[in-house]
Amino acid sequence: MAFGVVEFELALLHRMRDVNAAKVEEALEARGASRTELREAHAHWTRLTHVRRGVSALRVALGPPPHRARRPAGSLTCDVLRWPLPTWPGLEYEALLGPGGELWNQWFVRASGPVTTSLADLTPWGFVVADVAASFPGAVQIDGPAPHHWTVDFRHDGEDYRARFVYGLFQRLDRKPDPD
Repeated sequence: MAFGVVEFELALLHRMRDVNAAKVEEALEARGASRTELREAHAHWTRLTHVRRGVSALRVALGPPPHRARRPAGSLTCDVLRWPLPTWPGLEYEALLGPGGELWNQWFVRASGPVTTSLADLTPWGFVVADVAASFPGAVQIDGPAPHHWTVDFRHDGEDYRARFVYGLFQRLDRKPDPD
């Protein structure tokens, strides 16, 4: 099986299924893909990333990045590569490379920069981590419970919330559990 954009999107969906299974099922149905294809794409991607390290695997799947830039990160300068993906229009999949070319991060971003939204309009797959941070002052980003998972905790109208992300793409909103 060749591995391209469609298979890469399926591999991303496989990880998103951990947090938002219903949305992934909708996407599979809309594209006429099966759970078997989802698992096969994930397995193929896993094998590919073991053979081709870092951004090399992304380039095999997605081709040359249409967007290349450099960005300061503290005292270092990083390379930024981005690819649009058909399933998520208006967003781009970003790879951040360290000075030695090592892959530091990969996630969805909004190429035009963050947008603000209300709590009521915060919908799965429509927003990225930076959007939620811009929308809710005081929001705190923390690593999630699994690879490529993030959470953003914030307070709104006296309530504490936890926004859950996979590959930087908003998946669902939960009330933040009370500390014990």
